[in-house]
Amino acid sequence: MKLLITGICGFVGNALAHALKEQHSHLELVGLDNFIRPGSEGNRRALKKLGVQLFHGDLRMASDLESLPRVDVVIDAAANPSVLAGVDGKTSSRQLIEHNLGGTINMLEYCKQHQARFILLSTSRVYSIPPMAALPVHVVDGAFQPAQETDLPTGITKHGVSETFSAEPPLSLYGSTKRASELLALEYGATFDFPVFINRCGVLAGAGQFGRADQGIFSYWINSYLRKRPLKYIGFDGQGHQVRDCLHPRDLASLVAMQLQGTVPLIENRTVNCSGGTASAYSLRQLSQWCARRFAPHEIAESQEKRAFDIPWMVLDSTKAKQIWGWQPKLSPEEILEEIALHAEAHPEWLELSAPF
Repeated sequence: MKLLITGICGFVGNALAHALKEQHSHLELVGLDNFIRPGSEGNRRALKKLGVQLFHGDLRMASDLESLPRVDVVIDAAANPSVLAGVDGKTSSRQLIEHNLGGTINMLEYCKQHQARFILLSTSRVYSIPPMAALPVHVVDGAFQPAQETDLPTGITKHGVSETFSAEPPLSLYGSTKRASELLALEYGATFDFPVFINRCGVLAGAGQFGRADQGIFSYWINSYLRKRPLKYIGFDGQGHQVRDCLHPRDLASLVAMQLQGTVPLIENRTVNCSGGTASAYSLRQLSQWCARRFAPHEIAESQEKRAFDIPWMVLDSTKAKQIWGWQPKLSPEEILEEIALHAEAHPEWLELSAPF
């Protein structure tokens, strides 16, 4: 089986390539990357040693795909993954849409041509912001939790946010590009008869993740804490109670491996959440406490600033993925954090290497 991974030199694409090759040595891997992200060039050598056939190309340019060989499966891991993209003054809204939506359309046309399976890596940010921002929460052990004694929005249970939660705008420009990509992928698959799978991922984290607050908060926080860099709890009374779950790409790879050859479920079951769930959920304050135990105490500043798109709690419920695929993550959050910490200690230059230009 020949497999193409777009964005292969990014953190997730690179990690998936290594994990899938370790689990299934017979796979023939092809990779596409434009190398515009700081730090991505560093993964090229290891991927070549793995036997990956690498192509330098930009998904926004349909002509860049003409030199790609025919493959059986495409994993679309190429995207600008920041919820602030297009609105932070560092990238334009047009660039965001061209990368995240236009690039997906070009890959869907490629899959249409070659009848390849298409696996889209999506995000928890496809879920509607207003009801998440207004979610009634209380603080337990330094972290927000939904107030179970109140009526929670449809789609939220003690296990997290399920696929039935609202995906109505506003979602952020980033979330909207991913939601539009999901819909188009399902339409292309149904119209042109090729299998499509959509994995809505929680926060992906692990060693080698680029240390940026808007994309890899766990890696950024641990690297910054270790180096005694200035850190700040922003919003929500400046206490760091906001919560996210985390998932290692190796656990994502185990789900993808099932989708490479597995039976295609009904269209309503092709979209699943993929996350570490409540067992992996950490607040920034809890993450700081972990860092203090692992390294040494470091003072965190407080800010009352309110930012667009901030939400107090986002933990995905992956029950559907377990029901359909028998999937559940194996790596504990402590194992993930320790892996990041060891990498941070071994690479003192990591923040500078992976920082935006």
